[in-house]
Amino acid sequence: MREISDLSHHSAQLSGGGEVLVLNNGALITSEDKAMLGAMDSRSVGGIRKHLERLGKSGSGKFMEEFYVGYGHQSIGDMGEAFVSISGVSMLTAKAIQHFPLYNGQEASTRYIDFALQPFVDPHGSAASTQILENWRAFYLKGLERMQVVLAERYPFEVIGDGDKKKYTKAIKARAFDTMRSFLPAGASTNLTWTGTLRQFGDRLPLLRNHPLPEVREVALVVEALLLKQYPHSFTDRANDPDWERRHKDREWYAYMSQQTSGYLIANASTFPVFALTHDAVRPERMQEYADVFVSRPRGIELPWDVRECGTAEFSFLLDFASFRDLERHRPVTVPMPLLSEEYGFEPWYLNELPDDLRAEAMELLARQLAALPHLELEDYIEQYYIPMGYRVPIRLTGDLRALTYLVERRARNDVHPTLHHRASQMAEVLLQQYGPHGLVLHLESEPPQFSLKRGAQDIVERDVS
Repeated sequence: MREISDLSHHSAQLSGGGEVLVLNNGALITSEDKAMLGAMDSRSVGGIRKHLERLGKSGSGKFMEEFYVGYGHQSIGDMGEAFVSISGVSMLTAKAIQHFPLYNGQEASTRYIDFALQPFVDPHGSAASTQILENWRAFYLKGLERMQVVLAERYPFEVIGDGDKKKYTKAIKARAFDTMRSFLPAGASTNLTWTGTLRQFGDRLPLLRNHPLPEVREVALVVEALLLKQYPHSFTDRANDPDWERRHKDREWYAYMSQQTSGYLIANASTFPVFALTHDAVRPERMQEYADVFVSRPRGIELPWDVRECGTAEFSFLLDFASFRDLERHRPVTVPMPLLSEEYGFEPWYLNELPDDLRAEAMELLARQLAALPHLELEDYIEQYYIPMGYRVPIRLTGDLRALTYLVERRARNDVHPTLHHRASQMAEVLLQQYGPHGLVLHLESEPPQFSLKRGAQDIVERDVS
């Protein structure tokens, strides 16, 4: 029996020091084999055993080349999957990869990263740009230590503790990070995994290799090259295919055009609402047909998919980029990627959490750092790397009633970051005002916003099984 250490994975280093790895799970029947088996079963009633016999004799290579790559039968690629690990990339690149309704995967939880050691992605690469990044790091680390002391005084264990000092200490550390994360630049590096079908990778990579950010384009090209090595019959070797450009010219042009014209949401800061319901396309008469479904739903259970036909609603609001990263994980809603800038201001909640002396130092640092940025003469896209994630960005969120219900019930909770909790609570209030009279029921926490010890229990720990 083979050991995990015997497996050979395809990997490559990124120019910024990160790595991309395509997992080889050592399966005897590979992803391409499974795709072939499913495709054959859709065209023959001879049964899976007959197809297994053919697979054993001839393999799946020729079949996948002819029917998946050659003829573009994309549904075949839905039946095979890949697992990709991407490490050492900026928060911006992680969000670009994840900005896809069918994305499956995980990103490193930022509050468990030691940013005393974590590299920052620095595309400008000058002494001045490095200094800006290191100034953010220094203040983050200083504030993280200070806020743990401040918070322990503000929320004493004797008053709010439940007897579990370890959980309380973790909750204090989490709350300290919840405040100081706002001073981490978007160029801070992170890790993520990306798992999906072969077809999803094939659909997504053309957009990523035409992304405005060079870092995203590099990751896309490296992922594509490694997938070609791992699944040679499911991806096209573009460099050695003289006819590729002619066959895919329109798709490549459209991918480039869509990324350049709508890759980021840029709104007028003077007119963009702090919070508003900006479009209501929900159909009250259709909601009446689901009256029993709404009223009988137990807490913690999602609405059925068909409720989506009741229509959609659009909310527009300002939210700090750090909390946008959490909001963006809700794939069923549509949120165009915002451009991070200082134009919409720094989220006041973070500054209000700081003691007076640290707040004064923070405000001086923000002014000094932003005054230094123009001297780098960067494009808006690249400037994002050097802007801290406490700055607000414009959010335009559109979702159906099923998706919005799940979002507000999950995010209007005390174990959610306060800035996202606040916006989710506002959305919940509007949803009940607008659609409660037509049957919508929301299961929300009854407690007012407060410090939550639950943050100290949100962890993955190794059990002692000895």
